[in-house]
Amino acid sequence: MNELKKYTEKVFEDIKHIDEVGCEYWLARKGNFNLNKTAVNSGVKDLARFHNAGYKGLYNGETADDIFKRKKLRYREDILDNMGSEELADNIFRIAQTDAKLKRDNVDNEYTANSVHYEVGKEVRNSIKRLGGTMPEDLPIPEKSLKEIEKDNKKIFIKTSVELILLKLEELNIKYFFSI
Repeated sequence: MNELKKYTEKVFEDIKHIDEVGCEYWLARKGNFNLNKTAVNSGVKDLARFHNAGYKGLYNGETADDIFKRKKLRYREDILDNMGSEELADNIFRIAQTDAKLKRDNVDNEYTANSVHYEVGKEVRNSIKRLGGTMPEDLPIPEKSLKEIEKDNKKIFIKTSVELILLKLEELNIKYFFSI
């Protein structure tokens, strides 16, 4: 169990980023948000089809629905929240390169944008293969989703904060009438 905790903490730390003001955010979420904006500016109206194009390229023809079913996700769970760090890195690279190519090539229609996303996904897949890596669909599914890890860490943070406040109150000899 201790090893699982270390693994989930490592996954959490690998994908966590802290901005210049100290706020944490998740690179894949921010990247996907930016990609959505770029796709819309490139003429994409059907974002689900656009994202499926990228997944199909990277996951050897699998759509978001196929991945969702293979991972046995619950209703409304996010695919990107249910990846280990290697699979997430593959997807972040796909997202970043698609965003850059759409802008660089001044893509202005949905058909071309979908094709670009598919081709970038396929190129990322080919790179993984050339490097002897594990295909994303063959990577292990983490025991806990990113949201579950975030929730656990938030609980730990709150509990620790309350304990520190109570210790300070005791140190200052201030009486309180609640317990944790």
